[in-house]
Amino acid sequence: GGARNSKDIEKEKIYQKKSQLEHILLRPDTYVGSVERLEQEMWIWDMDEERMKKKEIKYVPGLFKIFDEILVNAADNKIRDAQGMTVIKINVDKEQNMIKVYNNGKGIPVVEHKDEKVFVPTLIFGHLLTSSNYDDNEKKVTGGRNGYGAKLCNIFSKKFIVETSCKESKKYFKQTWTDNMAKTSDPIIKPNRDEDFTCVTFYPDLAKF
Repeated sequence: GGARNSKDIEKEKIYQKKSQLEHILLRPDTYVGSVERLEQEMWIWDMDEERMKKKEIKYVPGLFKIFDEILVNAADNKIRDAQGMTVIKINVDKEQNMIKVYNNGKGIPVVEHKDEKVFVPTLIFGHLLTSSNYDDNEKKVTGGRNGYGAKLCNIFSKKFIVETSCKESKKYFKQTWTDNMAKTSDPIIKPNRDEDFTCVTFYPDLAKF
């Protein structure tokens, strides 16, 4: 049958990605854990007493997991940039159903990945079939189940926005995904000189939980 042309290969890739996305959404428990609400004793922050307390709470493990994936990313960044990173900020807006996680550690390199031909932040947060591209020897705190990591948060969100500013690349990057990672905007890239940060804003798709 002759060599397959690049259009066929591209079509195959798109189909593979689509079926993988559908599989994850159909079997959430395999990827993010249970999507049923359960009651469990957990350590939580007591606002009034300003300390950690063990308390019986109701929560959805899958929803907690997607938030945890983003938080773990920020915590891993602290290992890579122990001196530079001083802040992790979390903003939860119940009215808007929005969660924002910001850290001022080293930004993600705003460069194109040589094999995948997409920008590195796109690869980390919005590209399936990429777990083989990562170096397993890199120090990590936890998380990163089956190599999907933060992409799981994107898949289980109605809207997912990544912003990063990288001193090394001298660039600022922003990209938005919607509809459980099915749709994406082109990245916005601007020059930047001397600021490092990464900020992930997501709107969890509560119907999936």
